[in-house]
Amino acid sequence: MLLICACFRFAVSDTAYRSLTEENRGQCILISGESGSGKTEASKKVLQFIAATTGHKAQVETVKDKLLQSNPVLEAFGNAKTNRNDNSSRFGKYMDISFDSLGSPVGGNILNYLLEKSRVIHQNPRERNFHIFYQLLAGADDEMLTKLHLKRNLDTYFYFTHGIEGRVNTIDDHQQFQQVRKAMTVIELTEQEQEDIFAIVASVLHMGNVGFTEEEGKAQILKPECVEAVSKLLGCTTSKLDRAFTHRTIDAKGDVVTSPLTREMAIYARDALAKAVYDRLFTWLVTRLNTSLQPKQSQKKEVMGILDIYGFEIFQRNSFEQFCINFCNEKLQQLFIELTLKSEQEEYQKEGIEWEHVEYFNNKVICDLIEQKHKGIISLMDEECLRPGEPTDKSFLAKMNENLSSHDHYISHRKAGKDLQKSMSREEFCLKHYAGDVIYNVDGFLDKNNDLLFRDLREVMSETTNSITKEVFPVSDVMTKKRPDTAATQFKNSLNQLMEILMNKEPSYIRCIKPNDDQRSGIFDDRIVTHQVKYLGLMENLRVRRAGFAYRRPYEMFLQRYKCLTPNTWPNYHGPPKQGVQDIVCHLGFEKDEYRMGNTKIFIRSPRTLFDTEDAFQAKKHYIATIIQKIWKGRLQRLRYLKMREAAITIEKWSRRFLARKQAERRYKAVNIIRSFIKGFITRNGQVTDMNKAFLELAKAQYLIRLSKNLPTKLLDTSWPSHPVVCREASALLHKLHQSWLSRKYRLALSQEQKRQFQLKVLAESIFKDKKKSYPQSVGPQFVDDRLTEEQKALRQTFQQNHLNGDKILYSTSVIKYDRHGYKPRERALLLTNKHLYILDGKTFKLKHNLRLEILQELVVTTESDNLLLLRIPTEYKKDKGDLILEVDHIIEAITKIVDVTKKSQSVKIMEPGTISHNLIGGKQGVIDITTGTNPVIAKGKSGHLLVVATP
Repeated sequence: MLLICACFRFAVSDTAYRSLTEENRGQCILISGESGSGKTEASKKVLQFIAATTGHKAQVETVKDKLLQSNPVLEAFGNAKTNRNDNSSRFGKYMDISFDSLGSPVGGNILNYLLEKSRVIHQNPRERNFHIFYQLLAGADDEMLTKLHLKRNLDTYFYFTHGIEGRVNTIDDHQQFQQVRKAMTVIELTEQEQEDIFAIVASVLHMGNVGFTEEEGKAQILKPECVEAVSKLLGCTTSKLDRAFTHRTIDAKGDVVTSPLTREMAIYARDALAKAVYDRLFTWLVTRLNTSLQPKQSQKKEVMGILDIYGFEIFQRNSFEQFCINFCNEKLQQLFIELTLKSEQEEYQKEGIEWEHVEYFNNKVICDLIEQKHKGIISLMDEECLRPGEPTDKSFLAKMNENLSSHDHYISHRKAGKDLQKSMSREEFCLKHYAGDVIYNVDGFLDKNNDLLFRDLREVMSETTNSITKEVFPVSDVMTKKRPDTAATQFKNSLNQLMEILMNKEPSYIRCIKPNDDQRSGIFDDRIVTHQVKYLGLMENLRVRRAGFAYRRPYEMFLQRYKCLTPNTWPNYHGPPKQGVQDIVCHLGFEKDEYRMGNTKIFIRSPRTLFDTEDAFQAKKHYIATIIQKIWKGRLQRLRYLKMREAAITIEKWSRRFLARKQAERRYKAVNIIRSFIKGFITRNGQVTDMNKAFLELAKAQYLIRLSKNLPTKLLDTSWPSHPVVCREASALLHKLHQSWLSRKYRLALSQEQKRQFQLKVLAESIFKDKKKSYPQSVGPQFVDDRLTEEQKALRQTFQQNHLNGDKILYSTSVIKYDRHGYKPRERALLLTNKHLYILDGKTFKLKHNLRLEILQELVVTTESDNLLLLRIPTEYKKDKGDLILEVDHIIEAITKIVDVTKKSQSVKIMEPGTISHNLIGGKQGVIDITTGTNPVIAKGKSGHLLVVATP
């Protein structure tokens, strides 16, 4: 928004504030104009408006006081009287004010730009140094002045002698000093910090009085007492400061050389220190202000920026400072063009709005002339400063004349016309700025751009006891060998950062117009006013505004704000935002020429149309207020419900508390039981005590339960579940009982035939186990009663009918009988009845031997795996004399059957390998030799004995 007259600044502030609080859009107010046009006063009025508009809470009042009181401090240290203005800002200031969600200021941040520190040591005729020097001498009491070694007489100080008499009728330095002291307290500067600040200010005045003479090319201090005063005020060693003023140390690739200074160089070093100390004090002061203004909470905040920066200046003699100041104004003018004249017309074209282009002057060409890389004035100046040899201001001017002579906005002495040459010297050049032609004198450009402070002085300052100088001259600054950026480059970079900040905010403009050059009220010089209106581009802007549209907003934002005005869009509209906006304007009856629908925005031409829309919105707020009341009443009802709910929760809480206590008691009891269980487990293997008794009982019960589920189910399964120590005896008894039970269960399930088999197997085990080697092979196969062939069975039937007389045949098998003489083998059949043992011919079943069972004296077998069976018959037996020698295939089975009938297991004799004698007819004795070999056989040996060879 543009305003030509400063009296409308409150309206600008109000519009920006409403946009920030109601639409949450970051704002910036750009205050511009010539030096002396009222920019500083306008920035004060903006701050006053914000302070008056916002709330009155204690925290807000504190922040507002700090924001307002920051001005007197910054003006005292950064403003000075010039020929055009009694309170001219000699630095640029950009202040960000942070607002909370309620629109109250909660903090701020200040950025400062290019303090005109050369004013500390030199002022143009009829101008003053910075206000703080005069305020201190006029407003401080005698005790403070004595402490600072100062006198009230302004003529005492060399740094004041270049301007005019320091006291000015329109400026009350004494009163302003009191305001500064009060403001310092408000912005939370401690007493010690204030003392250090004024000590630095006083030290600068004393530095100006440090004079020099020269003897044999070496500078000598003229007033040592001034050096001593400076050292006392800053807290450094007088001898070191004295030497730093008159000597310079250079570190050239590791070689440190100290050389004396000439008088001219000593004066340069003194002035450089004065400027550096004051400049860093001012930077520290801004940083300290920012610390005091920082918001206490880290919540999201909206920001309004206020830019109060030096105005365009044209003096009789314009130097490096005016060059930077005017460059800054060129950048601001370019920003103005980008955000208004250029961007607005481009926006119409982009949005598809019919538009007739309005011509305007674009000063980008001037900005490029100054800041373009490698080609601009700043780049040429930096290049000249870094050039080896002895560059001078004149060599810098020559370089510009050589490189820029073809540029339309650069005029050298040679290029100037006759009229301009009369007012230009050969050490000057002219730039055609947007606000007019300015002639600059290059004298001092390189020194001011280099901004060089000797290392010796920086080292002394880093060792001071003054808290501020010690902080602003860190030791790292002394140790570093990196060359800092030049003053112009630093200023250019700062300006570019400022432009980025401003481009990201919605701008409002306060254009300050200076009515006359005489600083008189009520007088308007038409020529001066017309010139300012022209070069500021206000006429072109007015033409753009008249032909264009005063208001434009994205469809989303317009719909969000005014959606309550139509039923179709309230409370939520789910269609395209453009269609929703069209519904609103149709419902409100906008005339066709009063608005345009762009691609992404709505454009409204007349402010009256916008005001009517806003009035309708304000009226609709009553309806919305009703909705809010409804919600609020619902909220109150909910609060009542929440109280009832809280009461119910309290009751439930106490009920749960009671239940929890009961549960805790149960848990405590359970813990004790578990603890007793653990103690019992630990002592389970010891004696039974009260500690482990319960555990042991439980262990017994659990063991029995576990045992019942894991008992062996098979008779031959010898496994048995593990048992605790206390159950060892019971486990053994139960194992035995269970085995007996399984055996009984198995026996009860056996058939008669199976029982008979087991009885015979048991009998065979008792006779042959571990005695005869072939016994293990007989364990598995069942014993059978009949091993005869089918033919033999038929012959046996006949024999049974004719000879047995009712005896029952219990066992039948084929055998080989060996004769008593000659041991010739004969095939025979053996029949066992309950009373007799019959030996029959194997083919005819003719009876060969009939032996009553009771006469059998012995059944002789060997321990080897042979099948030899020797039946010993008593010698007195008449019917059959001599022993029977038989070879029986199933010898274990046969003997078991015989013993089962005779019941004489002791009659079985098992002989070891060797010699066995047997009875022959007539009382003679035969011999059987028992041996082992690979080929088992029973046959007559060479010795005439019966040879039995068994497998080993």
